[in-house]
Amino acid sequence: MTKQHKVIIITGASDGIGAEMARQLAKKYGAKLGLVLAARNEKALHDVATECKAYGCVCLVVKTDVGSEPECRRLIQSTIENFGSIDALINNAGKSAQALFSDVENLGWYQELMRINFWGSVWCTHAALPFLKESGGNIVAVSSLAGLIGVPGRTAYSASKFAMNGFFESLRSEIIDSGVHITLAYPGVVATRIRYHGYNAAGEAAGQSGLKEDNAMSVEECARLIIEGMANNQREVVMTAKGKLARWLKLLVPGMVEKLAMSALKKEVRPH
Repeated sequence: MTKQHKVIIITGASDGIGAEMARQLAKKYGAKLGLVLAARNEKALHDVATECKAYGCVCLVVKTDVGSEPECRRLIQSTIENFGSIDALINNAGKSAQALFSDVENLGWYQELMRINFWGSVWCTHAALPFLKESGGNIVAVSSLAGLIGVPGRTAYSASKFAMNGFFESLRSEIIDSGVHITLAYPGVVATRIRYHGYNAAGEAAGQSGLKEDNAMSVEECARLIIEGMANNQREVVMTAKGKLARWLKLLVPGMVEKLAMSALKKEVRPH
């Protein structure tokens, strides 16, 4: 494969925000794009790849569980074997969770969530960083507003996203002269099914969302904002007006922010 291709890896690319970013990038770059799609659902990945190929881009599907370090490293190695370089790594794979801490009996799934949401991005980034330094490329970490502001019922999820933020902010300062740009994206509530598939207190699929979703951002808009942020080398993409406001209010009137966070929960999942 010649270097006429811009090579972008997207984890969690089988549906939701990841799949939509893949489609938008394919439309944007067409035949100039080498797109690497990673997730656990191989069939869904191939479906997304088919859509992307319609725009002329070259797609590589790599079945990957980011909760496994060997699979993360294999993803990067497969990319290099097929394309020879990496221009961007979009750490998008993640799992949701909603449970009051006092309702959780076995914390094993907390560890699993951290392995997916935090360690998956660390492992992929560690393997890809030497190649990103060669290209002066981009790293995107798809975090969450729950990674900026602690949300009731999201202790595990918020912890994993706060950890991600700390890692990438520290890494940014370490590689400031490398030419690699790091963008942290903070979506609010997005109209995906991620919360339905996330863990409940028993460590099982929740089957519903514990958040109010009346004004959820569309997947298309969220993906567009992340891609735009990456293209402009933005340090951060905070996607909602409430999110931007709450970030500053947290410093000035933290009690008010806690009440705002509580108001985002459906009544039936609030602590009594």
